[in-house]
Amino acid sequence: MRLTTKGRYAVTAMLDLALHGDQGPVSLADISERQGISLSYLEQLFSRLRRKTLVSSIRGPGGGYQLGRGADAVYIAEIVDAVSESLDTTRCGNKGDCQNGEKCLTHHLWSDLSDQIHQFLSDISLGDLMKKREIQVVAARQNHRQADGDSETINTERLTDQATA
Repeated sequence: MRLTTKGRYAVTAMLDLALHGDQGPVSLADISERQGISLSYLEQLFSRLRRKTLVSSIRGPGGGYQLGRGADAVYIAEIVDAVSESLDTTRCGNKGDCQNGEKCLTHHLWSDLSDQIHQFLSDISLGDLMKKREIQVVAARQNHRQADGDSETINTERLTDQATA
């Protein structure tokens, strides 16, 4: 199983939004600066998140994004699912054709693991993460760096509808 950058960055950006949303709409440029994710990549991710009503956009001066509902009601699995990220641990994409068109000996094991991972992420909300001390420490450090103008943006390749292997 591999969670690609799409899923990781979507969760990171949503957590950043949740941490900073109490002060009003958050711009993608601010998230980009704090998290080191390219603005164009965030725009693509937030387009998908908006379609699933996980975020809403506010236009105009002082605009940006806000959570579509409270942080305690937004679960990590929803975010990963919204950006079409696969959490499948099977070799066959859970189609059951892993060994010459038939299920392999361990297909059900890996399929069950995929279900467990999805359930695990379904039980964790953004609100749960926001309460963690280590996350608060990292957020404070990022805010300090942003205030000092010290940031690095990661260049990311264009998002595609196909998950990377």
